[in-house]
Formats: sequence, C-alpha cells, structure tokens
Amino acid sequence: MIRVLVVEDQRALADALAIAIAAQPDLECGDAVGTVDEALREAARRPPAVVLMDIHLPGRDGIEGTRLLKAALPAARVVVLTADATPDQLRRAVAAGASAFLAKHSAFGDILTAIRTTAHGKLLVEGSALAAGPARGTGDRCGLTRREREVLALLAQGHGLKTIAERLVLSRHTVRGHVKSVLLKLGAHSQLEAVVTAIRLGILPGPNGG
Repeated sequence: MIRVLVVEDQRALADALAIAIAAQPDLECGDAVGTVDEALREAARRPPAVVLMDIHLPGRDGIEGTRLLKAALPAARVVVLTADATPDQLRRAVAAGASAFLAKHSAFGDILTAIRTTAHGKLLVEGSALAAGPARGTGDRCGLTRREREVLALLAQGHGLKTIAERLVLSRHTVRGHVKSVLLKLGAHSQLEAVVTAIRLGILPGPNGG
C-alpha cells in the first residue's frame, strides 16, 4: 500500500482528494491537513510515501513545506499541486526536492498516476503546470548532443537509468555520464529540474507536443 498525505487548505477539495485516494485498492490516505506545520506533525506520526502539496498555504507555503518534509523524511516523494505556477516557483520547488508538478485542475486520473509514478522513484512533470511557454530556438545553445537529447527525452517520460540503458543499448555507467552532462549543460541540480528547464527551452515538447 502507498500511504498518501494530502496538504490542501481548501477543505472541500482536501476531503474529496482524501476520500477518492483512499478508495483505490493500492493507496491509503488518512486525514487531510491544511498547513505545513500540521503536515509535519502528521508525517512524523505516520510517515507517508507520497505527499500531495498545494503551493499556496496559510503560513509556510508548499515550497517551504516540501523542503522541510524532505529534510525530515528524505524517502518521501512530494507532488506539488498548483493553480497558477510560475517558472520561479517551479525552480524553487525543484530545489526544495519536489518529485512532480501538476496543475491543480488536473484530472483525478492524472493525480493518481503522479502518486504511483513518484512512489516508485520516477519523476513526473505535467506540462500544463508550466505557466510560461517554452522559449523557442534556445535549445541548440545548450550544446546537447543527439544522445544526450535521447537520454533527456526518456528521463522526461519517467524512465530510470536501467530502463534508459536497455532502451539505448548502453551501460548504466554511460547513461549516468550522459545525465551528468545534461545537468551541467542545462545548469540543473536534479533530473527533474533538467526536464523542467528543457520543456521551457523548447528542447522537449510541451503538454500539447508543440
């Protein structure tokens, strides 16, 4: 069972998410909470595998909440839900340790996919959560090789190093080297940040494939 903690200050939405998540055969969800401090207390009492974290919360915001939760529970995955994301918010959330971004109006099925995907250690970025469109024509300036772009595209699809190595018929050591090169060239500190940056630069397609 994947234990989920919902952190959302809109009570009706929080309760609806908690009830719907708990109805899934492979997920469990206790009481939803409305602040970061409540989330920290609940996480200490019953450590979650995945946290659904709204950005806009009373007191500490969800980005600070992500940082504090990851500091307390490094293994927990945080899925950031936002109604009006900005590129700066996304960069800050990545730096805080978020594993996924979703628009708050996402279909419930997409939220379930994010929970299950991140619980198994993969990354997820839903393009519709990006408020700013990609800056076209800037990708080539990053100097990514064809192979690095292939690796980056597979990372964006949520694949791990083992799967990427198998897909591209490379050793994991070689793939790891490509990933390090991609992070360096994009100025990213994590695989997720690299994916977000690549979408914004137009290196990877946005939500509509454009």
